[in-house]
Amino acid sequence: MGYRGQRRRVNCWWILLLCFEEGILAQLRYSVPEEVQVGSTVGNVAKDLGLDTSTLTDRRFRLVSGPNHALFQLNQNNGVLYVGEIMDREEICDGIKVCSINLKIVVEGPLEIHYVSVEITDVNDHSPTFPESEQRLEIAEHTPPGTRFQIHAARDPDVGTQSVRLYKLNQNDFFETDVRDSEGDKIPFLVLKKPLDREQKAEHNLTLTATDGGSPAKSGSLNITITVLDVNDNRPVFSKDTYSVSLDENAPIGTLVIQLNATDLDEGLNSAIEYTFGKTQKKKVQETFELDSVSGEIRVKGKVDFEDTEIYRLDLQASDKGQLPWTAESRVVIKIKDVNDNQPDIEVTSLSNVVPEDSKPGTVISLISVTDRDSGVNGKVICKISNNVPFDLTPSIEENMYSLVTKGRLDRETVSDYDITITATDCGEPPLSSAKTLRVQVSDVNDNKPVFSQNPYELYLVENNTPGASIFSVTAADNDLNENAAITYHIVRGDGLQGDKTSFLNVNSENGKISALKSFDFEKLKKFKFHVVASDSGTPSLSSNVTVNVFILDQNDNAPVILYPVSSNGSAEGVEEIPRNVNAGHLVTKVRAYDADIGYNGWLLFSLQEVTDHSLFGLDRYTGQIRTLRSFTETDEAEHKLLILVKDNGNVSLSATATVIVKVVEPKEAFAASDVKSSTKADEDSNVTFYLMITVGSVSALFLVSIIVLISMQCSKSTDYTSKYLPEPNYDGTLCHSIQYRSGDKRYMLVGPRMSIGSTIVPGSHANTLMLPDRRGTSGEVSLCFDFDVMHTLLTHKELTLSS
Repeated sequence: MGYRGQRRRVNCWWILLLCFEEGILAQLRYSVPEEVQVGSTVGNVAKDLGLDTSTLTDRRFRLVSGPNHALFQLNQNNGVLYVGEIMDREEICDGIKVCSINLKIVVEGPLEIHYVSVEITDVNDHSPTFPESEQRLEIAEHTPPGTRFQIHAARDPDVGTQSVRLYKLNQNDFFETDVRDSEGDKIPFLVLKKPLDREQKAEHNLTLTATDGGSPAKSGSLNITITVLDVNDNRPVFSKDTYSVSLDENAPIGTLVIQLNATDLDEGLNSAIEYTFGKTQKKKVQETFELDSVSGEIRVKGKVDFEDTEIYRLDLQASDKGQLPWTAESRVVIKIKDVNDNQPDIEVTSLSNVVPEDSKPGTVISLISVTDRDSGVNGKVICKISNNVPFDLTPSIEENMYSLVTKGRLDRETVSDYDITITATDCGEPPLSSAKTLRVQVSDVNDNKPVFSQNPYELYLVENNTPGASIFSVTAADNDLNENAAITYHIVRGDGLQGDKTSFLNVNSENGKISALKSFDFEKLKKFKFHVVASDSGTPSLSSNVTVNVFILDQNDNAPVILYPVSSNGSAEGVEEIPRNVNAGHLVTKVRAYDADIGYNGWLLFSLQEVTDHSLFGLDRYTGQIRTLRSFTETDEAEHKLLILVKDNGNVSLSATATVIVKVVEPKEAFAASDVKSSTKADEDSNVTFYLMITVGSVSALFLVSIIVLISMQCSKSTDYTSKYLPEPNYDGTLCHSIQYRSGDKRYMLVGPRMSIGSTIVPGSHANTLMLPDRRGTSGEVSLCFDFDVMHTLLTHKELTLSS
């Protein structure tokens, strides 16, 4: 270690001291570098002093406190002096070239004081630093070479060779350094080697590096920025002596033609450029173009036409704004370029603008000619037709000639006319195009037959219509036009026999209104049908027919007819004899009536209009039964007259009256009178009785069979319950109807005269209706029809009563 040589010198000094002072005092010198770690050994003091290490503790071997004594520590066990704290030489001995720390070591028994000097040697732990990281200088470009400029000096806290030893400037062509020693400090200067030119380089960036003498050496740097100040020593320079540019004809006013670029290497006003036309410039040029004096932009001012002038030559100047301005000249050659500025022209020669809808594909409609005044690719034209039309363009052998032809089937009823757009586009850049619209109308042919609005028609006609009046109208439409759509109507006539109903009908051939030549009677005719034919007026004519189903609706046009009582002279008057001893509720007789109408029009109600004694007789309004309300007394008259009113339930009711004279007789007289009456008529009606017996027997047998069938159906099929009257008309043309209704848990079927569609009836409205319980399944129903009014008419001639 470095301190061994020093220790040898100390030992020598220690021997000299022993010679003169007999061991009272010794002095040792050690050296230790700064920044060593805590605990690092400085030297073995005990060994160097020749002390016995085993007695150090007993002799209280120690350091005497003093300045900076904490920097070192003494080990009493082995006598080693070691570093106690990190040491910074620049902090402990700032500005002192030799940094020594003096220590006192005391040992007792006998007392000895030894002096130890520890030199803290410098290590290169600091780099040179400048006061600022950057220094700016301004130097005019006309400054002569050799001029010196002082710059910042660097400082290094280290001493000796570890301090700043060298300044070095980065490689450049204009500056070098010169260092002057001043009282141990090195002051750097910047020296200009050659003239500066701001136009070549307006700013110089230099780096000055200060290096110390350590090993390894450390350094610091200073950035030096030198701004070169300008003088007007450069004239403007155009980027080109001659500019050549192309300009499209018809360029709009304001179009930028070219922007001149003149530069001046000076700055400020010395480099501000102003552009002007040359003094000999032609007037036409100035009328066509304008020049921006600041930006140097040349823009279109007037009309640019290739056919007028193909090339323009512009003489221009650029001047700076220095005190003594410099000027430069240039020329701009503008070549006008012909552009695609003509649209194709389409010429249409129409053979016909109307084409029949049955035209075959390929039929020529028009000839198309296309021309373009441009030349080359600008004059080459491509034609196309609008999409989604059944037409096409067929090119001709001659260039730019086309034929417009059909390419598919036409249907006027779908599209009656077409707007065909023909577009012609040239091949210029950008391409120009023009379009022309040709309207083609599709003419009609008779290819559609008349179609009725519905088929079949159903006509519900109320009977007793006015003869000759319109009862119905049929309508047919034809998608064709004009005479092809003109429709006439006629009725298909039958053979003219009695059953032909069309002989009573007529149709208006123009509007399809149907009128009846006679009045229809529901009681005679329920329904019929006929056919109407609609024909157009095309060639050949097309036609279609429709069926009209006519249903005659009932009207209340029949008054009730009294079936009983009927006198011999035909009047509705009868005489009934009853015993005086009958009780209340006795059936005196039953007034029977019939109405040829159906539904409410045929629903009859009975009422007493006149009666001798209201307390004696009562009339059932639904059945027409006359019964006694109480027993006869001695004071009651022997003869009573009852006037019965029978009316239907039509909107305008029709009625009939019947007179019943009730004679009250003693019981014996009543039986006698009955016998006499029977005997007088027995011979007269013997034949009638025979037929009536057969009729009654047949009806009874049929009734019995019906009951058996109904009972069997009721037992074998489930009941379909309903809670409303269920009209189920069966329009078969007979005077029979069946109406179903529910009463409690039973279902009934009313059988009687035929009812019209939609008619209803209240149970009990007729005494001539048989009510049978009905069992129905999904397979159908059983309806029975008995017209007891007819039977009653026959039976009353024999004075028989059939109670329903």
